[in-house]
Amino acid sequence: MLWIKAFHILFVTSWFAGLFYLPRIFVNLAMETEIATTERLLLMARKLYRFMTILMLPAIVLGGILWLGYGIGKGPGNGWMHAKLLCVVLLIGYHHACGSILKKFEQARNQRSHVWFRWFNEVPVILLLAVLILVVVKPF
Repeated sequence: MLWIKAFHILFVTSWFAGLFYLPRIFVNLAMETEIATTERLLLMARKLYRFMTILMLPAIVLGGILWLGYGIGKGPGNGWMHAKLLCVVLLIGYHHACGSILKKFEQARNQRSHVWFRWFNEVPVILLLAVLILVVVKPF
């Protein structure tokens, strides 16, 4: 079980690196006016999004194994796990929202400002904080 937990943490951490960095690329794309720089940023964003998706899948699978296979977070007094799972669902939604935003940038249809993307970039930070508190403190 410890090997599974270690790899779960590794893949979650790696996935979060992408969740933190891709919206920063969106900030730059929203501010950029030069075509060559925009194309370079789009290439970076496409590659990062594909890699993030690959990292997300084992993170979710290994978390599922820990939860369903080993019973971590099951039974009475484990309400924290339900809250954590809600955060994971929100993170998956955020991940897919990033994919949708990337498509809009690729089609030159983005209408949001760099300021909006700066705020959007804070969502995974807040969700990570919530998950960490839920897993470590287990408040309910």
